[in-house]
Amino acid sequence: MSSSPSSAAASTAGAVVPHAVSRLRAERLQRSTRPFLARGGPKGERCEGCRLRPSHCLCALRPTQATTAGMCLLMHDAEPLKPSNTGWLIADVVAQTWAFGWSRTEMDAGLEAVLADPQWQPYVVFPQEFVHEPGRAVQQLAPSAQQGTDRRPLFILLDATWPEARKMFRKSPYLDRLPVLSLHPEQISRYQLRRSRRDDHFCTAEVAALCLDLAGDQRAAQTLETYLDIYTHHYLQAKHQLPPDWHSAAHQQLQRLQNGL
Repeated sequence: MSSSPSSAAASTAGAVVPHAVSRLRAERLQRSTRPFLARGGPKGERCEGCRLRPSHCLCALRPTQATTAGMCLLMHDAEPLKPSNTGWLIADVVAQTWAFGWSRTEMDAGLEAVLADPQWQPYVVFPQEFVHEPGRAVQQLAPSAQQGTDRRPLFILLDATWPEARKMFRKSPYLDRLPVLSLHPEQISRYQLRRSRRDDHFCTAEVAALCLDLAGDQRAAQTLETYLDIYTHHYLQAKHQLPPDWHSAAHQQLQRLQNGL
């Protein structure tokens, strides 16, 4: 008897290699004095590989892509613990992803090492309206980054709620010397797992996909967008105790992208 997509995915969960966000989550859980209880969504067992209910597990679909760009997530304290956090999806797709807990006064030694690596040109990704230093905000990457030579773009994403992200941007002096990449997308956010008062507030995975596209990593950008759609579908179906549609347009699109079509 052949196994269902959900059982195949669940059986794959144990084989999924932990990435930067999952390792940060494990570290954060070790420091917790009480269990973290996610608001909303189903209660009970969750897959350690994708944070969904085992019946809706996505581990078998994890779509890692090679990229020119790298991703560096600075995560507010509780973000690694939230099942709705989309930084996890970025680390699934982009192999060269780093994740660090945010601190106002101290820079993580690992973050310091990544920023000092000469292969990378770091960019803090944040709206231009919050940048007050002349010449610091840019809307395009350096020419060498666009051409895939010399220094590769490293996108620093502040992974938090919007009020928290603004605080992080203002109170991270160790980032002040870095250029700020300001994105001006034409699309409206499709993210459905957390509410925002503004349509132009994108979730972290949406911002990462825009950055990847800007860096010339179009297939990775499309993969991340599609993977976010699938994750959102599985998350909401689990929340409402409904089965996922394993043959949806998004599932088929992800398979085509993984097959190089």
